[in-house]
Amino acid sequence: MNCGSVRTVEATYDGPQPAPAVNHCLLVETDTDGLVLVETGLGLGDIRDPDGTLGTDWVELTQPVLAEEETAVRQITRLGHAPSDVRHIIVTHLDVDHSGGLPDFPDAQVHVMAAELDAASAEAPSYRYRPAHWAHGPKWVTYQHESDERWFGFTAVQPTGLPQEIKLIPLGGHTAGHTGVAVHNGDRWLLHCGDAYYYHREIGEPKESHPLLDIVQTRSQVHRDLRLGTQARLRELVRDHSDQVDVFCAHDPWEFARRAG
Repeated sequence: MNCGSVRTVEATYDGPQPAPAVNHCLLVETDTDGLVLVETGLGLGDIRDPDGTLGTDWVELTQPVLAEEETAVRQITRLGHAPSDVRHIIVTHLDVDHSGGLPDFPDAQVHVMAAELDAASAEAPSYRYRPAHWAHGPKWVTYQHESDERWFGFTAVQPTGLPQEIKLIPLGGHTAGHTGVAVHNGDRWLLHCGDAYYYHREIGEPKESHPLLDIVQTRSQVHRDLRLGTQARLRELVRDHSDQVDVFCAHDPWEFARRAG
């Protein structure tokens, strides 16, 4: 699901049409644990009071569409589910465009890396973290980076109470506790990389950055070398295991279009 279109971007090569950047979310149906929402995008509160919840500076920079029908809660309802069916939410990090929908699912457990929650609690309110998104008191479930489990060479963390087909894959550099989310769909793994990269050609060979999106990610990074190292490892994953793992990020509209069709 795209849970929040923002400003239109152009590709760096001929072919793809300009498109609004997205907030790419996944809705996962499980046999025993209800619905699992990976990322939330923008929520109803953001649509109704964008300057108050998202912040005026963020709104001016990103130019969000602010369409209520794009929110996760409205899309899930259109699919025939109740918001209470979402029993778990996993966020790659707590930036405003990834956690805005949390208040729309107040009863869900929210899975996040401990370092991310600590950073958000310490820094909010800020351009990056907006306390309105967790003022309702989410049922936080936090995790440390330390783990003996491996996933295609990456450290993996098994979320509490969720099936083995869902794992957290820490992908450092963008924020203090940034993580990817791996979901096995029965045939292969999907790896939602959050903001570990912003543009599909960043994890291609050779690497090619997007001039506008690269400014956004370099300004928001907390550790440059760690971020670049994460991207290098993701390029290796794509090169060596593309038959087993489908890799995508949070905001690339062309990645989203290829999968949402």
